[in-house]
Amino acid sequence: MNADTGTNDGNGRAGRLAASGWLIITLSAGAIALPLVDPGNEALVIGAMLVVAGVIELAAATVRHQTRLLAMLAGAITIAAGLLFATDPATHFLSTLTIIMGWLFVRSLILAASAMLERGSARRWTALSAATDFILAAALAIGFSISTLVVALFGATEDLVTSFAWVLAISFIATGTLLLELASCARAEDV
Repeated sequence: MNADTGTNDGNGRAGRLAASGWLIITLSAGAIALPLVDPGNEALVIGAMLVVAGVIELAAATVRHQTRLLAMLAGAITIAAGLLFATDPATHFLSTLTIIMGWLFVRSLILAASAMLERGSARRWTALSAATDFILAAALAIGFSISTLVVALFGATEDLVTSFAWVLAISFIATGTLLLELASCARAEDV
């Protein structure tokens, strides 16, 4: 209930969360198209996608109740990772992997903490999003030594860029789906 008007603001919050979720899911299509980007511009494109996703996530967090600060922190971490790309034109693919691994790992910790404060399906979907980011970070960490050898020998191959693009896309889809579920919860109760 809105204390000033005595009306339920759940539909407005739900609409904002849903719009944010769909926008981030749309960004996943951009991530999938990453192999089509000129190799010299990958860092800038990744940075821009992360900044946009972080801003969207930060905006969605402002309508959250129980986990607002943690959700805002997750958005801020995404923006920070994006700015690392956007402001450093010398970023190479391997440092990109390191930044993305760190971003995914920190996000997974923030989302795991947030899941403990949620209830019902919001808890499950937040935990699922946290697990997705953690698994993606672990997969990148395991593949990091292999990719180091591949890049050292052959450069950033199309297959390597494609697999990296899928990691970003999966994380964006998990985040977007979480926001869609939170929108559904907001229609029924406070999130």
